Amino acid sequence: MKIKSLLFKFINLLLGKLNLSLVKKKSLLDFYLYNYSSYEEYKNTQIFHNKRKINAVWADEKTLSIIANILHEKFSENKKIFGICHGSRNGFEQNYLMKISNKIDAFGTDISPTANDYKNSIQWDFHNINEKWINSKDFVYTNSLDQSWQPKVAIQTWLSQLKKDGILIVEHTDAHGSDGTSKMDPFGARPTSLPYIFTMWFGTQISIEHQFDYKSNNNRKAWLFIIKKNQENVKILSN
Repeated sequence: MKIKSLLFKFINLLLGKLNLSLVKKKSLLDFYLYNYSSYEEYKNTQIFHNKRKINAVWADEKTLSIIANILHEKFSENKKIFGICHGSRNGFEQNYLMKISNKIDAFGTDISPTANDYKNSIQWDFHNINEKWINSKDFVYTNSLDQSWQPKVAIQTWLSQLKKDGILIVEHTDAHGSDGTSKMDPFGARPTSLPYIFTMWFGTQISIEHQFDYKSNNNRKAWLFIIKKNQENVKILSN
């Protein structure tokens, strides 16, 4: 694998003189989804890598502060802003949002049982419906769409958790493109393609806005897709 990587770099060094570049085939795709042999393979893979990276935090204070501002502006008249942060691993997301705003009341989920070791976190597969959460949240936030093996189902589930005027905020960066997919991160898409992908899946049942800025922990350009549902029950249109 190391020899292959060195060869790739050497060829690109030569092609660079001709203003050309060798790229992976997957990087030409708008989106890509890794196929698992079973749900158990998906679940076990996610739990393994969760434990391996338990102290690694992708979320950053700058982006979360922007999200808090979006929530304050949207729900300025609310005494409390209730939400869920899906795929929050060690709970940094929800706990930071509540640290910087006494109006925000949120908890996080993760598929790994390690979620139960962290404050305001529970173990839960974010694809699954929890009847107690239906139509009950002002916001849902995630930066873990790339870890979904059924991204359409995940988005539909998150939308179902929103109140009528609630918002789903999906953070996505250029590191989450098709060429970044793997057994660990099964879904990848160009950030600029996501609005098209979302509307392909859900059509006019949703409305999308976006903002972007650079993350404070790794300087990656991060897009925040702010999704509203235009009807109570959003169905998947595209298979």
